[in-house]
Amino acid sequence: MYKLTADGKTMVGCNEDAWRTTSRIWFETAKNESEYEAAFTGSRKVGPNQFAPQSGMNTVGLTFSRLVSYFPKSDQKSDKKKITNEVSYLTEILHTCATVADVKRFIEQYDHSIFIDDVFIYIDSSGNYLVVEPYDLIEGSDQHYVLSNFCPSITTNGKARKLERYRNGEDFFNNHAPNASLDFCTAVSDTMHVCRSRNGDGTLLTSIWDTKEGLVNLYFYHSYDSTVQFDIADELAQGDHIINVASLFPTNPEFERLASFKTPFNTASLRVLLVILAGILTLLAFIFIVFSLRNRKTDSAYKSLIFISGLNVALTFYFFVLATNIGIYYFDAPFKHYSSTLISMSSYMPFLLLILTVPVFAYTIRFVRHAGVKAGVKSLLVANNLIYVLSIIAFAYWGLFNFWN
Repeated sequence: MYKLTADGKTMVGCNEDAWRTTSRIWFETAKNESEYEAAFTGSRKVGPNQFAPQSGMNTVGLTFSRLVSYFPKSDQKSDKKKITNEVSYLTEILHTCATVADVKRFIEQYDHSIFIDDVFIYIDSSGNYLVVEPYDLIEGSDQHYVLSNFCPSITTNGKARKLERYRNGEDFFNNHAPNASLDFCTAVSDTMHVCRSRNGDGTLLTSIWDTKEGLVNLYFYHSYDSTVQFDIADELAQGDHIINVASLFPTNPEFERLASFKTPFNTASLRVLLVILAGILTLLAFIFIVFSLRNRKTDSAYKSLIFISGLNVALTFYFFVLATNIGIYYFDAPFKHYSSTLISMSSYMPFLLLILTVPVFAYTIRFVRHAGVKAGVKSLLVANNLIYVLSIIAFAYWGLFNFWN
């Protein structure tokens, strides 16, 4: 995101980079005369027709943006108010505050550490801004300011510039004469957008907020050829309402591909299937070990079952990784986890399984033809191989072999 104060007004641009397909903009009227009305954007569904705000602006020009970030957890105790509902808390700020000074007073009442994985920034119509970290508040009034996925209090500019989006935005401001036109702001947002090579996914929604005129321009799925503009006052005159952003724009092939791409995170049946297959693999591993140990002295054909059991255990762990790390389906393969070497190493599991399939299948054929092996064990081994085949097909569909991207 960025803020720019020039030509007598402040503009705020926000890029929401997400894999969700449920981008929304909604408008909330005031509940009483002391409140401000506001507009919000977001895509993470948290309840029936309710979404977590990612950016927004109220009718006096107070704007905010929310970005994923890292901050180390602290054991310090706080006697401040607890935040029990993120949506109510975030929307209340825009409904009750007019300036960043108001926001600071509001936030200082609360234990903000619940947002340990987020950094927020609030900008008022005068151009003052407040960066809100889990444990710190940073005020500023620079003419232009760029923020990405980091907490400024623990991140040097040199380290921040390793993030391409931040570096592109900072360089754009340094190399151009800033002005508050929509064209200039669109160019900044375009410069800072993401389009990943693997699936074409990246910036889901760009919102550019004009704090003086009370306007917001939306650009959908990193396409900057067309925009939809809302006059917030006009929309609020229609009462509370929510709009599906995708329905406002022409068909976008990259978004359509994202919408049809099935993962355990957007298709519940796939998550259930992963759990079932992991359970079956674990059970088969146990059975194979038992049979191998019972027959290790009388029949050498059982010995390789120990190896297959180990492969099952490794694959079961990888299924757990697949069910808990959404980035695997979108970032480059092999996936590199930001903090876990074990998860990063597990991303080579598809390649390992593909390589080992040939010797495992060859062993299975010999095992099935062995006259001294019980038919039940043969059937279980064949079923085990079918799970391997199904896994390889799924890995190929999810692009887990596409290391060239």
